[in-house]
Amino acid sequence: MKYIYSLILSAFFLMMTGCDTAQQPARGFEDEIFVFADSLEFEELRESLSQVFEKEIETPQPEKLFAVRRADISQLNHLKTFKNVVFIAPLNSGSQVSKYISTLLDSAARQKMEQGEGAFITRKDYWAKGQLMMIVTAKDMATLEYELLRNSDKLLYGFQKASDERLKAGLMGSKFEDKKAGAALLEKFDWTIYVQKDYKIAITDTENKFAWVRRTPNTELEIWIFIHWIDNADPALLNKDSVYAIRNRITEKYIRTSDDKDYVTVADSAYTVTETNFNGRYALLTQGLWHMTDKFMGGPFLSYTFYDESSRRIYMLDGSVYAPKYYKRNLIQQADVVLQSFRLKSEMTEKEIKVMLSAPEK
Repeated sequence: MKYIYSLILSAFFLMMTGCDTAQQPARGFEDEIFVFADSLEFEELRESLSQVFEKEIETPQPEKLFAVRRADISQLNHLKTFKNVVFIAPLNSGSQVSKYISTLLDSAARQKMEQGEGAFITRKDYWAKGQLMMIVTAKDMATLEYELLRNSDKLLYGFQKASDERLKAGLMGSKFEDKKAGAALLEKFDWTIYVQKDYKIAITDTENKFAWVRRTPNTELEIWIFIHWIDNADPALLNKDSVYAIRNRITEKYIRTSDDKDYVTVADSAYTVTETNFNGRYALLTQGLWHMTDKFMGGPFLSYTFYDESSRRIYMLDGSVYAPKYYKRNLIQQADVVLQSFRLKSEMTEKEIKVMLSAPEK
């Protein structure tokens, strides 16, 4: 009888906290994660939580991908509709957060912990549209911290992906899109990318396989997107040294100062290349800093380089930010989301192509 009463109580609690038939958009900053944890348990986990979520990127000033904010369970009603929410505690510690987590776990998660594993559970749109809520728990503190660090890449990726999806939803197919510009790229090059209305197609060079799209050129807040491709390419070019050389060759040719004396190059001090999945393709993700050869300007960049078997082309999609007076973490994320909108004509349906090519004049 006590067991049945507990199930009914848990179900009622979930109905009261997890259901909302008219969800509002999640609120708060993209780079904040509210972590509901007991104060003493949070102190034990603070360093590990920072290691997982507060990774730094060079822009060139160090900026955190996310900032962890501890929240008390008494603040739940106020904070539960924020964009990024985590509940973390050992399952049987007796803390208020631990008791709350126990009401959310199913039998499969409990079984994992009985076997000495931890559990992390994600819930999208739990209290608000676009929200990611995550539960991280284990049978004791030592196992919890181990599982937190062991799954660090998955946990961080979850919040990065949710943030990208929110940003994409706010941009793509909206009143801010220059559909005619996207259609022009598709018609000319057999590929397209999202073009916002405050961007301009600065250069299209069919002979040298290059296109450059710029946001608010010649200001103190610029985003540059370029696409370069190589026909009849050797897949062996997908390596760190080749990517470095190709990017420098392209920026030296096209991204120069107005007097043509200096040009963009990779800053060797901050340059990484990692393997990644780009829209279902194997790709190399390059992240680092760029600067003019006179060192007067600089900022962060990222690029995806991949081989397309159907066309036998290597594509390099690159986004750069110049914003000396601004926080650049969100700007480079915007560039990333734009790059991820890249699509080949061969991947599109006839209906999608027809709709895009019939886009009205802006």
